Amino acid sequence: MTTSAAQIRAFKGPALLSYGFRPFFLFGALWAALAVALWLPMLSGHIVLPSALGPIEWHVHELVYGYVPAIVAGFLLTAVPNWTGRLPVVGSRLGFLFGLWVAGRMAIFFSLWLGAVIAIVIDLAFLAALGSVVAREIIASGNTRNLKVLAGVALLLAGNVLFHLEWAAGIGDGHGMRLGISATVLLIMLIGGRIIPSFTHNWLARSSAGRLPIPFGRFDAVSMALSALALASWIIAPDAAATAALALAAAGLNFARLGRWAGERTTGEPLVLVLHVAYAFIPIGFLLLALGILHPDLITSSGALHGWTTGAIGLMTLAVMTRASLGHTGRPLVATRAIQLIYLAAILAALSRITVAFDVLREPMLSLSAAAWIGAFGGFVAVFAPLLLRRHA
Repeated sequence: MTTSAAQIRAFKGPALLSYGFRPFFLFGALWAALAVALWLPMLSGHIVLPSALGPIEWHVHELVYGYVPAIVAGFLLTAVPNWTGRLPVVGSRLGFLFGLWVAGRMAIFFSLWLGAVIAIVIDLAFLAALGSVVAREIIASGNTRNLKVLAGVALLLAGNVLFHLEWAAGIGDGHGMRLGISATVLLIMLIGGRIIPSFTHNWLARSSAGRLPIPFGRFDAVSMALSALALASWIIAPDAAATAALALAAAGLNFARLGRWAGERTTGEPLVLVLHVAYAFIPIGFLLLALGILHPDLITSSGALHGWTTGAIGLMTLAVMTRASLGHTGRPLVATRAIQLIYLAAILAALSRITVAFDVLREPMLSLSAAAWIGAFGGFVAVFAPLLLRRHA
C-alpha cells in the first residue's frame, strides 16, 4: 500500500502542487494582504476596480468568500488524508482546484466586464468542487464520522449563493455575509475544539506536571449548540433582544470552554499560546454582538463582525497555517521571532479594528488595523514562500 508520504516523494511535478496546504495557504495569505491593501484606497475613491461590487461589498466578499475558502481548502486537503488513510490530492487535480479558486477571484475582480451571471457561476464553482472532492475522499474511506466538516463547506457555499442573490437581485440585508462569518466561526469552534486541547496536552505533557486540558465532551457539544443557535438568530434577526441574550450566553460558555484548556500554562510556547488567544476572540465577538444590540450608542454592529473576522478568523488561520507549514515541510515546530511578529501584527489588527467600532480615533485606528493586517499576512508570505515553493530535504 502506497503511503501519503511515499506518494508525495514520488510526485515529480511542482512543489507547489505536492500538497494542498502549499498553494492555498501561500496565495490565500497573499490575497488577504492584497485585498485589504486595495480596499482602503477603494473606500476613499482613489482607485476604482472593474468590479460590479461596491468597495465594502467587494471587501466583505473577498475576505469571507475569497480568503476563508482558500484556507479551509488548504486545511482540509491536508487533514483529510490523515483522517481517511487515503492518498492526498496532488498534481493536476490539486492544480485544477487551485485554478478554480484563482478564477473566482478574477471573476469577481472583473465582474463589471464579465457580467454578474458569469462572475457568479465561476465564483461558486470552487466551493462546490471542494465539497465534492472532500466528500468523495471521506465516503470512499468509510470514515464517515468526519463528514460533519462538510457542513461548514456547505454553509459557506450557501452563504456565497445568498450573498450573490442579495447583490444581483438587490434583496436582503447582509444575510449572506452573516451566514459566511457564522459558518467560519462554527468551523473554528469545531476544529479548534479538537486541536487546541490536543496540541496543548501534547506540549504540557512534555514540560511539567500540572493541570491538563479537558478533551472534547458534552460541555463542548452544548457550547457549540447554543453558539450555533445564537449565530442563527444573528443571521435572521441581527438586532433582536433575543439575539443579544443568546449571544451573552454563548460568550459565557465559550469563555468557560476556553478556560478548560489550560491556556495559562502555555506562555512558554507561542505556537500553542496563539491558538488560545485566537479562540478568545470567539467569545469576545459574542460579547461585542450583545453590546452592539443592547447599547448601539456605545458600539456599532461592526464590533462583533470584526471581533470574529479580524480576530478569531485572522489570527486562528495564521496560527494553523504557520504550524502546519512548519510541520509538513519538515521544519522544527518553533515560533521564530518573525513568526511571533506575524502573530503580534494580527492581534494588533484585531484590537485596533474593534476599537474603531467604539468610534475611538476612527481613521487612525482603521489605518493601523489595515497596516497591521497587511503586515501579518504579507509577513506570512515573506517567511513561508521559500518553504512552500520548494521541497524540503
